[in-house]
Amino acid sequence: MRLELTRRGDYAIRAMVALSHADGIEPTDRIPASRIAATMGIPIRILPSVMSRLVRAGLVDVREGRSGGYLLARPASDIGLLEVVEAIEGDTRRRRCILAGRPCSDATACAVHAAFERAQTSLRTELTKSTLADLGPR
Repeated sequence: MRLELTRRGDYAIRAMVALSHADGIEPTDRIPASRIAATMGIPIRILPSVMSRLVRAGLVDVREGRSGGYLLARPASDIGLLEVVEAIEGDTRRRRCILAGRPCSDATACAVHAAFERAQTSLRTELTKSTLADLGPR
């Protein structure tokens, strides 16, 4: 498992924080892309591609047009960080052996397999338990 997000993964988390903690906005109000980009320091030209992945993952709803914008598809308390990360980064589980560079499994376990498996499980569990509602505003 990578312990580092791509820039798009970083932007996705920022955008989701903006949607879940927008000042003066009701949870049912849509937030324009320009406000998300400006508030969270996300390049406006990249935001649509990030948001489209979040929409496809069922995390965000979108309405196009002048009165359009984005809102969370579910309550912030029901969206874990792992869902956000995997919507952008894909499956985060390690697939290759750290030592041998071949496909990794319990059947072909190397000397560090168990330790990395435990660490991966812990990280995924924490990211699943940590919801958007748990995060403070920026």
